Amino acid sequence: MTEDVPRYTAREAIALVTSGFTELPVPTSPVPTSSVHAGPAGPADPTREFGPDGPLSWQGYDASRARAAARTGEEESVVCGTATIGGTATVLISFEFGFLGGSLGERTGDRLEAAYGYAREHRLPVVSLVATGGSRMQEGMRALVQLQRVARQSTLTREAGLPQIAVLRDPTTGGGWATLGAGADVVLALPGAQVGFAGSRVRPPDADPAAYTAEAQLAAGAVDAVVPPAELPGLLGLWLHLLSHPSAEPVPPPPDLADTDLPTTGWEAVGNARSPQRPRATAYLDAYLARRAAISGDRCGGTDDGMLCGFGVLKDDGRTVAYAAQTGTATRPAGYRTAARLIRLADRLRIPVLTLVDTPGAANDAEAERQGAGAAIADVFGAVAAARTPVTTLLIGEGGSGGALALAAPDNTWATPDSYFSVIAPELAAAILKRPPEEVRATADQLRIRPQDLVDLGVVRGIVEPLKSQP
Repeated sequence: MTEDVPRYTAREAIALVTSGFTELPVPTSPVPTSSVHAGPAGPADPTREFGPDGPLSWQGYDASRARAAARTGEEESVVCGTATIGGTATVLISFEFGFLGGSLGERTGDRLEAAYGYAREHRLPVVSLVATGGSRMQEGMRALVQLQRVARQSTLTREAGLPQIAVLRDPTTGGGWATLGAGADVVLALPGAQVGFAGSRVRPPDADPAAYTAEAQLAAGAVDAVVPPAELPGLLGLWLHLLSHPSAEPVPPPPDLADTDLPTTGWEAVGNARSPQRPRATAYLDAYLARRAAISGDRCGGTDDGMLCGFGVLKDDGRTVAYAAQTGTATRPAGYRTAARLIRLADRLRIPVLTLVDTPGAANDAEAERQGAGAAIADVFGAVAAARTPVTTLLIGEGGSGGALALAAPDNTWATPDSYFSVIAPELAAAILKRPPEEVRATADQLRIRPQDLVDLGVVRGIVEPLKSQP
C-alpha cells in the first residue's frame, strides 16, 4: 500500500456508499450447511462449538482476537447488514481489515452465509466492500474451506437471479479476491488498491508490484472500473438500479441516425457502411439510452476497446437494457468473451439485450488465433442461442461474416440503410473466386448484401426508419 491509498475501516467504507445501515443479527450458532466440513461420514454437525484458541488450539489466538476487537470495535472481520443505496435496498457486506487482516475464519463464514441467506429470502442484491488478506491461518484448513462455503452462497444467490456487486478496497487478496471479489457480476475497485490472489508477503521477491493493483486488474480484464471514492455512491446506485429491474419484453431497435437513401448497388452499400462519416455505436447508444454503465474485460486476461458492453436505461420507457456493441473494428477474442459474459448476465437477471453489429469481421491475426478466436466466437453464438431473455439486434455498419453474425439475434435483427451484411467481404470473395480486381463491384451485387436484399432473403426483419425530429 502506498501512502496515498487510504485503508477504510468497515464502517468508514459503509459510510462512503450510504448514510443508513442496519446491521443484521450476528448468528448465535453456526449456520447448518452441507458444504463445510463434509467428510466421508457426511456433513458436519451444525451444533459445533468454538474451542479455546480456535480449531487448531493455536496458542494466543483468543488473545489476538480480543486485541483486534478492542482495536477495531468489531467482533469479527466482516460486518453485514441492509442499506439503501441510490434508492435500491440491498444487503451490504463490509470487511474490517484491522481485524486480523480481514481474514476469513469460521465465524466470518457464519456471518456471510447468514447475509446471503437473508438476501435470497428478501430478494435483495448483494454488495460486498472487500478488504481482506485471505483465509485465517490460525484456523488452518477449517478457515480455508470457508471459501467453498462462500462460493456456494454466491452460486445460490446467482441461481436465484439476484445481482452481486463487489467493491475492491485496499487490499483485496487471497480467497476473498477469488470468491467475493472476482466472483461478483460487476467488479469495481478503488484507485491504487492492492488486488491479486497473492498477498504482498507471499509474492515472488522479483514480482512487479504494479501487477497487483486495481489498475492492472482493469487492464487485464478482471475489473470493470476503477472508481474514485467520491464517485462510488453514484455509480454503485446506478448499477443497483440497472441490475434490479427485469423486463420480459424485447426492446425496439434504435432508429436510424444517418437518414441516408437505400443503396442502388451492393458496392454502394459497402461504401456507405465504410464511410468515416457514418454514425457509430457510441452515437447510437447516446441517442438510445439516458444513462449507462459499462462492464469491461473477459475475466480471462483480455479487453477489447472495439466491443462496448454494459447496461443502460432506455430513454423511451425507462427500462433497463443490456448492450453489446461493435465499433467498426475487427473484433478480438476478448471482445467476444466480454459480450458473452454480458449476454449471460442479462439472461440470468432477465434483462433484455440490444446488440449493435458493426465489424469487418473477427480479428484473424496470429495473436487472435493464439487467444482462441474460434472458441470465443463460438461462445457468443452459444450465449445468444441459449438466451431466454429477448435479444434485439441492429446492423449499423459492416456485417462481416461470422464475426458479425455471432452477435445477431436469429429472429429479431434489423438494419440501417447505410449497412451491409455479407458471408465475406466482396474483395475477399473475388479473391477466393480468382476474379480480377475490376470484378469486385459485380461480386458485391451477386452477394446480395444491401439492406433491402437482406430483407428479401429473410435475414433481417426490416430496415429502421430515421430518428424523428422533436417538435
